[in-house]
Amino acid sequence: MSPGVAPAALLLSLSLLPIGAGGPSAPLPDRMADTGGGTQLITAVAPATGSTSGTLTWWDRRGGHWVAAGSAPARFGANGLAEGTTRRQGTHTTPTGLYGLPYAFGIEAAPRGTTYTYRPVRRNSWWCQDNDSRSYNRWTEPRAADCRATEAELLIAYRAQYAHALVVDFNYRRPVRGRGAGIFLHVNGRGATAGCVSVPKEAMRRILRWADPGRAPHLAIGTTDGRTAITRY
Repeated sequence: MSPGVAPAALLLSLSLLPIGAGGPSAPLPDRMADTGGGTQLITAVAPATGSTSGTLTWWDRRGGHWVAAGSAPARFGANGLAEGTTRRQGTHTTPTGLYGLPYAFGIEAAPRGTTYTYRPVRRNSWWCQDNDSRSYNRWTEPRAADCRATEAELLIAYRAQYAHALVVDFNYRRPVRGRGAGIFLHVNGRGATAGCVSVPKEAMRRILRWADPGRAPHLAIGTTDGRTAITRY
């Protein structure tokens, strides 16, 4: 994390907390409806549903309290954020909600210290987004015969974004056709995403070194308030 990131991230984090005479009453995870049941959590917060940027913070639960372990600027979908349960594929929106993180992958080798299952991207690694395919919202290597190339991502073609990534368990375990596929936490590209959450490369490497699958980390995505407020998830 660059020295200039921390103050802005801290200010945003504080803005999410109720302020009283004694200052902030609790860290953000303590104000959420659910944190996934583990002792690690990542929060990705945007100011509003139309926002394409915000802040990502990763947290540890220690001694019964949530403590921020790091923070970085985040990017969201080109069309902002949308409620995950009603999101539609192809809208370039990032789904709000609370999600598991099944495994990591990358074109580059996993950062030293990574304990997550880390799948290397190869020349024939695809992510199927074809609603008519049996491999919908799945890694397929090589590309499945019933998954059209025009409805799939050749992962190695995104050398910057997929240098390192974590799969987000959005519409993954029991996929609903048309809701969306291929939502990841990954490295920044040139601008807003097609629906993923992205952060600077060094932040992504720090997250991979920090994340411990034995501590059941989840990713919560939401806005500071309103119907998609992160505290509702």
